[in-house]
Amino acid sequence: MTIKVFFLITLFLLNLNFDLVDSRELSIQQLEERKKADRKRELERTKRKKVSFKMDVKLKTDIVFLSKERKVPPVLSNLDPILEDEGFYGVKLAIEDNLTTGRFVGHDYKASFHRVGLDEDIEIEFKNLVNNGKKFFVVDLKESELIQLSKLEEFKKTIIINVRSKSDMLRNESCFRNMFHTPPSYSMLADALTQYLVKKRWNKWFLVIGPDDNDKSFAEALKYSAQKFNIKIREQRTWDFTADLRRTAGKEVPIFTKGVKYDVLVVSDEKGEFGEYLNYRTWDPRPVVGTQGLKPTSWHRTHEQWGATQIQNRFRRESGRWMTEVDYQSWTAVRAIGESITRINDNEIELVREYLLGKNFGLGAYKGVKVSFRTWNGQLRQPILLAAPRSMVSVSPQEGYIHPFSELDTMGKDKPESTCKF
Repeated sequence: MTIKVFFLITLFLLNLNFDLVDSRELSIQQLEERKKADRKRELERTKRKKVSFKMDVKLKTDIVFLSKERKVPPVLSNLDPILEDEGFYGVKLAIEDNLTTGRFVGHDYKASFHRVGLDEDIEIEFKNLVNNGKKFFVVDLKESELIQLSKLEEFKKTIIINVRSKSDMLRNESCFRNMFHTPPSYSMLADALTQYLVKKRWNKWFLVIGPDDNDKSFAEALKYSAQKFNIKIREQRTWDFTADLRRTAGKEVPIFTKGVKYDVLVVSDEKGEFGEYLNYRTWDPRPVVGTQGLKPTSWHRTHEQWGATQIQNRFRRESGRWMTEVDYQSWTAVRAIGESITRINDNEIELVREYLLGKNFGLGAYKGVKVSFRTWNGQLRQPILLAAPRSMVSVSPQEGYIHPFSELDTMGKDKPESTCKF
């Protein structure tokens, strides 16, 4: 009797396993079927040559997605494709979401995409767009390029939402009253990571910094965060090797990390030139966190909670790839504009700006709580995901960190620390 029961249980488990495999295959097949259905509906809308509104259009809003062409960097890994359309599909999905409500209140939204060429002048393109009546800009630009645009007279006539730069300078001494930021700042990312490391009692760091300016900026935020949370940085070293680590990492990394006693290796390598090669090769077996290993981020492909699977699937059906941080931050920027215009029933710049910074603004952004903008620097306060390459590990702020206004303000420069003067 026991053998028979054991046989039946084993057979059940085998069938369950096959069912799981089949369900996985069906889910991928279902994804393709939905994509085909989406295309069919799009063709039908094109044939009708108009969008069906429940009421006449009373308010039209044009949103510009402005980016600049970049030189293609050397291939660091054959696994990760070089994307030239980051932000595009995020904007596209957000326009659809804005129209979901807009059709019922007489609001129309359109997005135009402008990429400035390598040899073209970004100032000229921006001036032309503003002079042609554009006033809402979602921008995928570097810190230096945003500061460059801020010196133009036309800049003051717009609302700019930065979706790429994490620079703390743009949120502090170089802040602007009409500029908002949907990416977490380096300080927010550093604090989110540090809170988790404190929780794990990994209080002794070995900090490795890359040669790039962004590496140094994130490293400065990490050092400030370590000081704030009473973390000891046992060693700090700059990675200045120029050799191709794909062949020599096994020899270089153990020597580089030898002779230091620490709990965790914290790396600042935004471009990914060496950080991936630190895992499993250090002299002492220690976890790697920062820009590689366990990474603080606004978005990650493994994020599934709070309805995130829904937008992940929508994005994949539309684009054929995973949603990146810039895609998510672009979606959030366009949705923030749409949410404000819907609530105030107006798209005047000053009114929209006032609402975005007001206490009534809140946006559902697939993170469990509504996100909102900080009044003192235009930064979007939001939970920060802590993710490994193929799994979601945690979400900051960690439990136990409290704040008089919002626990989200325990990450990044709080109002008393801010040097932003609008």
